[in-house]
Amino acid sequence: MKAHPSRYWIWISLLLGLHLAGCSTNKEEMLPHGDHTMLDIWNGGGSVGTQQQLSEARGELRRPVLDPERRINDQSAYTRTAANEIRAQFPRLPNPDLVMYVYPHLAGTQQTPVPGYSTVFPLYEKVQYALPGERLDGL
Repeated sequence: MKAHPSRYWIWISLLLGLHLAGCSTNKEEMLPHGDHTMLDIWNGGGSVGTQQQLSEARGELRRPVLDPERRINDQSAYTRTAANEIRAQFPRLPNPDLVMYVYPHLAGTQQTPVPGYSTVFPLYEKVQYALPGERLDGL
């Protein structure tokens, strides 16, 4: 069932009326200006409060860098350092360790017996780095 075309005109005229009513307000009525500037208010002028109240409010805003009671300022994990930036831009590619078992054998000119042992070495000779923007998914 389709809406009647006259309904569209009712909605359009209603929205247009609301729009024009919203634009008819005066800025001075909405936000009246006083005689004080922001500098006057900051310096304690006008009806803001006494100088003592202002200094107390400013004192609360000036918190110490480390707040031992709350422990909210421990940002060491989020601090940017040169090492963190390099690791973030050039992450090391995985270099798995290979474990190899060497069976017992005879070595040297004297044919000295060597017992079996295990050794560990990296798969790649050199450390490899990903370029900026390379993905490490699936590695």
